[in-house]
Amino acid sequence: MYAKVHHIPGAGDVVAVCDRDLLNMTLTHGDVEVCITETFYGTDLATEEEVRRKLAHATNVNLMGKRAVAVAIDMGLIDAESCIMIGDVPHAQIFRI
Repeated sequence: MYAKVHHIPGAGDVVAVCDRDLLNMTLTHGDVEVCITETFYGTDLATEEEVRRKLAHATNVNLMGKRAVAVAIDMGLIDAESCIMIGDVPHAQIFRI
C-alpha cells in the first residue's frame, strides 16, 4: 500500500492510504471521476503494520482499495457498510472529532 501523512497545522493529520495497484489510476462511476494521485497518496510503500500505526493516530483518514479498507475494518475503525464503491473499488473516509 502507499501511505502519506498530510500534517495540517491546527487540524491534525490526514492519512491517505491506497492499494498499490491503484496509484496513478482514474476510477469512474457514472459521472464521478476519482484520480488516485501520488500527490495525495504519496510514493512511499508502507507495510500493513506501518499503515496501522498511521491510522491509529490520524485525525482524518482517506482509504482507497480493498486492502487499505480491510486494514481499517480489521482495526474496528469502520465497518464494511460504511464504505462506498467507486466502480469495484471500496473507498472510506474517517473523521475524528
